[in-house]
Amino acid sequence: MQTKTSVQILQVLLGVVIGALVTLSVVKFRDNRHLLRSRYQDWGKLNLILKTVEENYVDSVDVADMTDAAVKAVLARLDPHSLYFPPVELAASQEDLAGNFDGIGIQFNVPNDTAIVLEVIAGGPSEKAGLMVGDRLLKVDDKVIAGVLFPQDSMVRRMKGPSGTKVTVTVKRGDEEIPFRITRGKIPVNSVEAAFIVRDRIGYIRLSKFSRGTFNEFHKEAEDLLDRGMEHLILDLRDNTGGYLDQALLVCNDFLDRGNVIVYMEGLKRSRELFQADGRGKLKDVGLTVLINENSASASEILAGAIQDNDRGMVYGRRSFGKGLVQEEYDFTDKSGLRLTVARYYTPSGRCIQKPYGDYENDIYNRYIDGEIFSADSTKQDISDMHRTVNGRIVYGGGGIMPDVFVPMDTTRVTNYYARCNRKAVQMRFASSIFDRYRDRLMAIDRYPEMDRFLKETDVVGQFRAFAARDGITCSQAEWDETTPYLVPQINALVSRFSKLGENAFYKYYLPTDTTVGKVLEEL
Repeated sequence: MQTKTSVQILQVLLGVVIGALVTLSVVKFRDNRHLLRSRYQDWGKLNLILKTVEENYVDSVDVADMTDAAVKAVLARLDPHSLYFPPVELAASQEDLAGNFDGIGIQFNVPNDTAIVLEVIAGGPSEKAGLMVGDRLLKVDDKVIAGVLFPQDSMVRRMKGPSGTKVTVTVKRGDEEIPFRITRGKIPVNSVEAAFIVRDRIGYIRLSKFSRGTFNEFHKEAEDLLDRGMEHLILDLRDNTGGYLDQALLVCNDFLDRGNVIVYMEGLKRSRELFQADGRGKLKDVGLTVLINENSASASEILAGAIQDNDRGMVYGRRSFGKGLVQEEYDFTDKSGLRLTVARYYTPSGRCIQKPYGDYENDIYNRYIDGEIFSADSTKQDISDMHRTVNGRIVYGGGGIMPDVFVPMDTTRVTNYYARCNRKAVQMRFASSIFDRYRDRLMAIDRYPEMDRFLKETDVVGQFRAFAARDGITCSQAEWDETTPYLVPQINALVSRFSKLGENAFYKYYLPTDTTVGKVLEEL
């Protein structure tokens, strides 16, 4: 009886203890809960969470890093082009379109494992210091950059720097190693990559971007071509990813009549804003063909759309990228910045340039997979979104500018021999070797007839075949004959850019391989 009573007493005591423990756990749990007043509507909750993390997290918190991560995550929920830039990234993004940057003023390429100077910008710091086309870059200050597979973008970063600062660049010229002490300065960024007469009275201008000085550059080159008898212009906007709207408007204005709509933009919190030509353009009587491809975006699409919708000229190529969002930049005192989408661009006929967000990142890849790059029949058009040009031609929306004349990417001429040469960069390495052998003669050439004679007299084509053979790359005569129409213009282009003719020569000699330009010339 006493034993039974003891057991009952023990059970009661255990119950009290367990109950007390449970109560303590609940109390403890409740002690760790904090009711924080928040609301979604005014963004206060986001600030509250970040502040709570900072004040209570178990480890130290990098507030700047957390803030950047949070902002990027928020913007990622909006659209693909609303972006936040930390200070370093903002400076780099602004530099590309600024029209100039601080540096030493050279262009170079890396055909093997050593960078070779392709251009020394006239009047720039490198020209003043004595650098020359063909110099091999060995060191930047004390850092060896030759023969060590040094990343090309890292080379650029080491040579750039604030105006007035100094950098030592050591080059190999012939058998000599020469150190140059260079004072960095402002370097112009050209957006016109090439401008020349292609044939008869047909001019060609290639625009790579719309930077701060694009219109002045473009207009100067166009006037020069007019003086040389140009009556029709091929304006190449392929791979032009855009830039400043005002520069695209100015270029458009050169071609259009007074009152012609160039573009309009509109957004939920931005009323419609219309941009029209003023009729004072200098190229209104010049025939016009515009070239675009899948990498033509933003400002280049505005220009192509304006020309097409006003029936001012023909557009050749492939459907453009489809980036038609208006962005405003907001800069912060810590030198970071925000690019926020505030409206959409619409062509004069009312087409929205912006493509659907869908599988945005893989869109261009999907165009290859779906065959759109190779066949007009595979191109996706929204036939429910139909519009008409000034003259009543039907054009479709759905994102991007669909050309009037589709020109597929041509891969049929890429032989096994050509592919093997490409893999080893034989063409570029061969061009460098020709420069080494004929430096003085090549650098003195400033006219195309002279360049033609040089290429023929030195048997550049025959030398290339022997050069490739020493690399173990050979082919039958039949395969060589099949490859020649595609390969030889490339060789001539790479060699000729070492002359005074520069990039103009590169594009002039390379154009015979360009099926889009060929199609335009054929139909003109």
